[in-house]
Amino acid sequence: MNWREILAYEFLGNTVQEFLIFAGILLFGFIFKTLLSRLLSGVLYKLVNRFSNGNDNQSAFKHLLIQPLEVLLFLFFLYFAFLVLDYPLDPTEIRKGDPFVKTFAFRTYQVFVIVALTWVVLRFVDFVGLIFKHRAEQTASKLDDQLVPFFKDFSKVLLVIFSFLSMLGLVFGVNVAGLVAGLGVGGLAIAFAAKESLENLLASFTIFLDQPFVIGDLVQVGELLGVVEKIGFRSTRIRTLEKSFVTLPNKFMIDKPLDNLTLRTFRRAKFDINLTYGTTSEQIRAISREIQEYIDHHPRTNQEGRIRFLNLGAHSKDVMILYFVDTMDWNEFIDVKEEVNYKIVEIVERNGAEFAFPTQTLHLQRPTHTPPLTAASPYPAAKESDME
Repeated sequence: MNWREILAYEFLGNTVQEFLIFAGILLFGFIFKTLLSRLLSGVLYKLVNRFSNGNDNQSAFKHLLIQPLEVLLFLFFLYFAFLVLDYPLDPTEIRKGDPFVKTFAFRTYQVFVIVALTWVVLRFVDFVGLIFKHRAEQTASKLDDQLVPFFKDFSKVLLVIFSFLSMLGLVFGVNVAGLVAGLGVGGLAIAFAAKESLENLLASFTIFLDQPFVIGDLVQVGELLGVVEKIGFRSTRIRTLEKSFVTLPNKFMIDKPLDNLTLRTFRRAKFDINLTYGTTSEQIRAISREIQEYIDHHPRTNQEGRIRFLNLGAHSKDVMILYFVDTMDWNEFIDVKEEVNYKIVEIVERNGAEFAFPTQTLHLQRPTHTPPLTAASPYPAAKESDME
């Protein structure tokens, strides 16, 4: 038997040649899917490059699209490979009475194609969001910095919902129009089930309209203090001073008292210095006067500093230190505060005073008249009147 006869040999209704073509198409698609996805992503990038505002985002674009394009291209090769073979039943459509195996395989393939297409479009939305993010960073306003991720996530949610409805209609034959109309009946139940999600969504719109804070602001919500890094349509992400990443629901951000520390004109420093009770009034006056002069003439503070001998404590004489630093940056603030603290220590030491710490003095007093002790007894002698 020569090779022509071997190729013409039929097996399961198809020749060996057709099976080899089928395997060749699958092998070609598996080997060259990465190369073809790179070429296709390069062509797509040329179409969207005009909107990139001069930024070289080709590597980011390819990184986003290569993997989903590989899956989509392989599914197309799989479709063309199966077209080579002959089947007892038409594999390109489902008819009433078809076997379960054929129906299951065909619908599974359709689901994978829709998922792959949705994946590609989602990655494309990510790239468009990346372009607008670069544009937003070049503007002085911070509003666009938070609108870009919000609308990117919102578009992706709508896209997933549209793909799911398309899958129900195209793959499973569900009447999508009737389903959407029927949601009006069960809309109340769905609203109650998604009550918290709807509240967070409405809270996000409140944040965008009122703008109590924007991305980059230092805020304090309850006991939490940190910098806002992202405002989504459901939650807000905050980077704390300990560098941890906290995600808070948007409803929490508008229901709790929120202090936007970035909007302050100054940062306040307030504490007491505790001097020993041996410090004289002249020393306290001199220390308060020198600290006040230093605070008033410091280049990073304003003229609203107050240095006052405020309290007579249980263990010390307390002098209040209150001043405001002209900066919003935390690192600059603690640098200025350190500089002021060194100067305060220097002024106290120069005036001969000392810092107090909690102490307790115990006074022992001996009796003025002690009865004499006899040699026979260690106890005081009894008086005659006591013997009667």
